Amino acid sequence: MKITALTTYLVAPRWCFLKIETDEGITGWGEPVLEGRAHTVAAAVDELADYLVGKDPMSIEAHWQMLTKGGFYRGGPILSSAVAGIDQALWDITGKALGVPVWQLLGGAVRDRVRVYSWIGGDRPDDVARAAVERKEQGFTAIKMNGSAELELIDTPRATRGIVDRVAAVREATGDDFDIAVDFHGRLSIPMARRVLPLLEPYLPFFVEEPLVPECSSQIGEITRATSIPIATGERLYSRWDFNVVLDQGIAVVQPDLSHAGGISEVRRIAALAEARDIALAPHCPLGPIALAASLQVGFATPNLLIQEQSLGIHYNTGSDLLDYLVDPTVFAYHDGYVDLLQAPGLGIQIDEAAVTRAAEQGHRWRNPIWHRKDGSFAEW
Repeated sequence: MKITALTTYLVAPRWCFLKIETDEGITGWGEPVLEGRAHTVAAAVDELADYLVGKDPMSIEAHWQMLTKGGFYRGGPILSSAVAGIDQALWDITGKALGVPVWQLLGGAVRDRVRVYSWIGGDRPDDVARAAVERKEQGFTAIKMNGSAELELIDTPRATRGIVDRVAAVREATGDDFDIAVDFHGRLSIPMARRVLPLLEPYLPFFVEEPLVPECSSQIGEITRATSIPIATGERLYSRWDFNVVLDQGIAVVQPDLSHAGGISEVRRIAALAEARDIALAPHCPLGPIALAASLQVGFATPNLLIQEQSLGIHYNTGSDLLDYLVDPTVFAYHDGYVDLLQAPGLGIQIDEAAVTRAAEQGHRWRNPIWHRKDGSFAEW
């Protein structure tokens, strides 16, 4: 079997899909995208196609090594995202060729279902208690919310209490049999993290995500030592070498993104490194159905999985949503906050190619917001 073509599709709301075709008629799908840089990642896929066309798609590890190391200039989120989508599609082809789901190729399932969480509140969190109750009524047992809007380097007591009050409101509305993850998107400085996190401890967050920007990864131990709250990070780390910086600093959860961090192949290795340090895996995935399917395939076969993010109804999904490009959306049916083991070969989903082609005719140019502090200086979004 040989690869014959790679085709990318930019589809709403902010995704990029990849189709890899073969001379035996088996097609694999991946999701190579970096939110806000989808066109750039698609161009990188096109460049990498020069190497892949004519090759055996089942030589996944050999291709991963060549694609990541064969160029003189290595690394970075654009290259690793392009490789991630290609890697997903190659695993999809291999599973379909052998008639088994990817989790079977990864050593078999270690669980029958994967717990998932849902988003509430938007970028500037609002009315979070009501939204959390709605998710609980829908059957979810965990949610994630942004902890704040933009912050000063050391913000006021009012801003600090606002963060705490929002989390407290969700805890009061949902009770103690419900998990609350709080995402800070790197909006906290180290001194603000030291101030805020101890005040959140009485509400027992599931975890606090990305309190610091990734540039400060070497300092995250200052945060983990300042609080009993489990600290999660990793959505903006793109390889096992990036994760090496944080794995021995007391974090509780790693969050590699299957569409950014080198795909199924690399996330499996990151998960194993984390397991050796008693750190849980919770793949980052505010993206589309292919990225979610790839994440779940890893989760079914990974012992230290904690929970899986999924984007149904997330505030970024305007114009299209998670299930819109699937022939059978019931594969992602959630029961009591879980999704059942995917049974179909490959990634376990069937993409509606006609819907993808129609959406790609419109494309998208999604860009993340740019925020500023009160003095006009740049603020983390």
